[in-house]
Amino acid sequence: MLIQPPGLSKAKDSVAQQILLGNEPSKELIAILAVYFVQGILGLARLAVSFFLKDELHLTPVEMSALLGIVALPWMMKPLLGLVSDSLPIFGYRRRPYLVISGILGACTWVSLATIVHSSWGATIAIALNSLSIAFSDVIVDSLVVERARTESLAKVGSLQSICWAATALGSLITAYFSGFLLEQLSTRTVFWITALFPLIISLVAWLIAETPISKASLNDQQTNSRSIQNQVKQLRQAFTQKAIWLPTVFIFIWQSTPSADSAFFFFFTNELHFKPEFLGRVYLITSLASLIGIWIFQRFLKGVPFRVICGWSIIISITFRMTMLLLVTHTNRLLGINDQWFSLGDSLILAVMGQIAFMPVMVLAARICPLGIEATLFAVLMSIFNLGGVVSKEFGALIMYWLNITETNFNYLWLLVIITNFSSLLPLPFLNWLPSSEKQAEITTLPSASINT
Repeated sequence: MLIQPPGLSKAKDSVAQQILLGNEPSKELIAILAVYFVQGILGLARLAVSFFLKDELHLTPVEMSALLGIVALPWMMKPLLGLVSDSLPIFGYRRRPYLVISGILGACTWVSLATIVHSSWGATIAIALNSLSIAFSDVIVDSLVVERARTESLAKVGSLQSICWAATALGSLITAYFSGFLLEQLSTRTVFWITALFPLIISLVAWLIAETPISKASLNDQQTNSRSIQNQVKQLRQAFTQKAIWLPTVFIFIWQSTPSADSAFFFFFTNELHFKPEFLGRVYLITSLASLIGIWIFQRFLKGVPFRVICGWSIIISITFRMTMLLLVTHTNRLLGINDQWFSLGDSLILAVMGQIAFMPVMVLAARICPLGIEATLFAVLMSIFNLGGVVSKEFGALIMYWLNITETNFNYLWLLVIITNFSSLLPLPFLNWLPSSEKQAEITTLPSASINT
């Protein structure tokens, strides 16, 4: 039997902590990162879903954008899911059983897409249920992250969120290229079969969560304390009377609800520019790499910079680069001697970096303004508002596409759609002062829970 030198174990722990940005390695942390990692891995079917809706169900850009907005509605249920998780334990557990259920539900939805879905309504229901499964698992791990984040020192602020999003980006990175490559070799339904395996990982790692079962006496006590649903709703209402919470929340919603043109661009890339799935997989690969770069830049250089500065400049720089899409949709890039594919790759890389840099402070802010006692529920509310902005963005985008008569073959006014969506992205700038100032940014790390607890 080999005996490990005492110093070797400590050295390994030190290396692990460096990789985990100072966070102590544990089974629970591995489980948390695994869930985020699987969320990224599910990007394997991202292109398959788009091509399935476009080629097999024959949806138009307007219909696809509207459908993608509808199927995101389960993400609006995150506050309810947070309440259920916090207040209705299963067999005494608040986290593990719900992770197991969400993993099984996710696998079943991908199997249904691979077998029995043959209509837009069926696809809407299946994809919506899949969103529900991911949203539920996201609520659980978010609550665990929030509980850990509140104990972070100022020197480590944002480090846990950074490695969590890095785990998602790494999962996306691994499957990004294969999301297109597999479509060149296999059918969309076969890709759905393969994807159905990954949610089961969530069900397995759920047992690594360090959770002590709640006794019957504790369950009875919780009907009269802050864990009851009625009291948590009251606490939420009191929380949102604080400007430190509701002003940043409104800013995030405005920021996320500006119109999106993603569906129009997908049809433009595939029908007009004739980009193959394999190339689109490369674009997603570049985007995933860029997201990791964005996380690294934030963690290394920007985590101490005021939120207002990061968000303001990110909006301005992102809009500047997104306006270059006019060169692509008008084919001006060809006159400049720039290949369509190279132009798309470069544009996607820069925008992904800027998008991730802008997104990280929002996540840090959302996690750290959650008071004790309702961490999962309040964070779920904040994220549901964030996701509601995304739904509004897609539906606004669908409406504008309809007005401009943009179809799967008509892109005459795509240039105008680019201008409208980009200039509308400037709308949040007048509200930047709703984010914490540099003086108050440190104060939100210790937002007093006593002010909202009853």
